[in-house]
Amino acid sequence: MIIRLLSAALVAGFLAAVVATGLQLALTSPLIVAAERYETHDAQASAGHPPVLRSGALPGALPIVLAHAHSGAPAHSEAEADSGAAAAWQPGPGLPRMAFTGLATLIGGVGYALLLGAVMLACGRAPTLERGLGFAVAGFLAVALAPALGLPPELPGSEAAPLAARQAWWLMTAASTAMGLYLIAIRRVPVTILGGLVLLVAPHVAGAPEVAATASPLPAGLAAQFAARSLAIAFVFWAVIGLAFGWAWQAFGRTAPAPAHA
Repeated sequence: MIIRLLSAALVAGFLAAVVATGLQLALTSPLIVAAERYETHDAQASAGHPPVLRSGALPGALPIVLAHAHSGAPAHSEAEADSGAAAAWQPGPGLPRMAFTGLATLIGGVGYALLLGAVMLACGRAPTLERGLGFAVAGFLAVALAPALGLPPELPGSEAAPLAARQAWWLMTAASTAMGLYLIAIRRVPVTILGGLVLLVAPHVAGAPEVAATASPLPAGLAAQFAARSLAIAFVFWAVIGLAFGWAWQAFGRTAPAPAHA
């Protein structure tokens, strides 16, 4: 059982990573490059230096897994660099960033596929194509869509609340939404449905951490486009995981050797 679960998760995670990485590089990476240009231009302008726009980068941001990991801190100016402020390491432009994007997506895909399979088995549901897709949609709602209602995916240079506060709210929202969906869709009795509805709305009633509004160099349309594309990629990512896991689970079950009889 464990080998079958791991094998199906590896297949599902790999296929989802291939699809999602291609979509990220085609749809969200150009927006991140544009945001980095605005961020660099604004930082250099505030420091009194002529703007030097970066180009040709393919950022390794992973909106499916790391959409809320961006700290929102502005880029260091040249004056800060001269004073000894060390910039955080990041992959170089081009192939390195593409490779790290794919690697991060692959790790996240396999992890989510393992979690998806474990949840289906724990709920007593044998993985199939239909059930895999259904549980994957629930995973998308819990991990991507519900947290995005309070903390939408952010571009570099966006103002954001402290990282620890955002991570805590994201975890609370994902766990609360997942439990709420379980009580509504799996338990299916009036009391659990009511409790599930309460869990679905509770994180949003409490409210996501906020930051004081300040002038941002990023156009609002660019940020909205990035959030929409990130969520669309996340949906495709989860759908591929669910379908691929259901297919791989059945495929590995058919190829498993029959137990020997004495």
